[in-house]
Amino acid sequence: MTNGAHLAGIAFAVIFGFTFMFSKTALEHVPPIGLIAYRFLVAFLAFETLRIAKVVKIRFRLARPGVLLPVVILQPVLYFLFETYGLDRTTSGEAGMMIALIPIFVSIFGALLLKEKPRKLQVLFILLSVGGIVLIQAFKLVDYLTVSVSGLLLLFGAVLSAALFNIASRNASRTLKAHETTYFMMLVGAVTFNAIHIATLAMQGSAADYLEPFTSRELVMPVLYLGIAASIGGFFLLNFALGRLQAHVISIYANLATVTAIAAGAIFLSEPLMYYHVVGAVMIITGVYGVVRTNRPPERLGTKRQEG
Repeated sequence: MTNGAHLAGIAFAVIFGFTFMFSKTALEHVPPIGLIAYRFLVAFLAFETLRIAKVVKIRFRLARPGVLLPVVILQPVLYFLFETYGLDRTTSGEAGMMIALIPIFVSIFGALLLKEKPRKLQVLFILLSVGGIVLIQAFKLVDYLTVSVSGLLLLFGAVLSAALFNIASRNASRTLKAHETTYFMMLVGAVTFNAIHIATLAMQGSAADYLEPFTSRELVMPVLYLGIAASIGGFFLLNFALGRLQAHVISIYANLATVTAIAAGAIFLSEPLMYYHVVGAVMIITGVYGVVRTNRPPERLGTKRQEG
C-alpha cells in the first residue's frame, strides 16, 4: 500500500511540474484569476460528469463541515489567492524560494498536530531538498531582488495554507476517500474563483467577455491540462498519498515539481539549462530520496474509513 503512495507522490509532482509550462502559455490570453477560475470550472464539470454517470460515487453524508471545511478553504481557496496576489508583487524567484519552505512547515505542523515527528536524518534531507530549490531560485534573484514586504507576506500565507492543507487532508482521510475530498475541493474552487472573476469583469464593465477565452485555441489545451490533469488528477494523487503516508514524507515529493518544470522548460520551451539547475536538481532528488529511504513505516491514522 505504501508503494502506491510513493508512486502517487512522484506522479503528482510530475503533473504539477508541467503546470508551470501550461500556465505560462495560458496567461498570455487570460488574467491569473481568470485562469484559476476556468481551470477549476473545467475540473468540477468533468468530475460532476463522472459522478452523474456513476463512474465515481460521492458520499455527501460523510462530508462533515468540521473535517472538510479546513481542507477546501486552505486548498484551493486561500493557497491560490495568496499565491496569485503574492506573485503579482514579487518575482518568480522570490516566490519559488518562499514556496520551497512548505515541506519545513509541514514537518513542524505534522509533529505538533498529528504527532508525526520526522527523524533527525530526515530533517537534514528535507533541508537539503529545500536548499536545492533555494539555490536555483537564488540565481534568478541576482539582478531582480524586489523585497516587497506585502508580497512576501502573501506568499508566506500561501506557504502556511499549503502546509496546513497537508495536515487537514491527512485528517480528512479518516472518513473520506481521496476522490471525495478532491471532488469537494473542485466544487469550492469553481464557485469561489468564478465568482471573483465574474465580479472583477463586471466591475470593469466586461462581464460579457467571460466566455471569450474559450474561443481561443491556444487556451483550450492549457485549461484542459490544468483543470483535468492537474486539478483532478494531481490533487487526487496528493490526497490519496496523504491518506497513506506521513505528511512530511508526501510534502517533500512536491519539490520534484521544480525538477520537472526545469526539464519541461528546457525540452519544450527551449529555455536555457544552467549549471545551477543541475546542481539544484541533484540536491532536490537526493533530499527526496533520503527522506523516503529513512522513513519509518506509517502508523495507522485514527479511525478507519467508513464505507458505503
